[in-house]
Amino acid sequence: MEFAYTSLQDVVLIRPRVFGDERGFFMETWQERKFAEAGIKARFVQVNHSRSRRGVLRGLHYQLPHPQGKLVRVTAGAIYDVAVDLRRSSPTFGHAAGFRLDADRHEMLWVPEGFAHGFVVLSGEADVLYKVTDFWSPGSEHTLLWNDPALAADWPVGEAEVIVNGKDRAGQSFEQCPKFP
Repeated sequence: MEFAYTSLQDVVLIRPRVFGDERGFFMETWQERKFAEAGIKARFVQVNHSRSRRGVLRGLHYQLPHPQGKLVRVTAGAIYDVAVDLRRSSPTFGHAAGFRLDADRHEMLWVPEGFAHGFVVLSGEADVLYKVTDFWSPGSEHTLLWNDPALAADWPVGEAEVIVNGKDRAGQSFEQCPKFP
């Protein structure tokens, strides 16, 4: 596996080694020792799977308290994945970065605790799997407004193109949202 550190402190793009032949392919998507050597010491407690159609935007979600680290990968289709650093103690506090993830390249994104996370579907539909480090806690859920100008998130779609549910449309601005220490 190759671990590529991104412009956001502690967010890592992971490129697994893919072994392919006429039968298909094989790859490791999680190997505790390799991840720990790369500085990712995560204990996963839940795996989530979503399927969404083109233009669906989910996020930007996080939990405080009970934060979740997320290991995100796409098993069908393509998404644009965005992480926003909400850790006041981080040198990249308030910064957002986006990454194209798709089923063909098999890349995964590690989004540690302390980040808001979301994605928009670029293909006809996409299946997204993500492992999380803490259980879903409805009372801890927060939504950061995906299109807040303060984030300068470079979404590759316009507001007229996205399909956003009511909860995500009513997210808080960066200025108003609760933050991590």
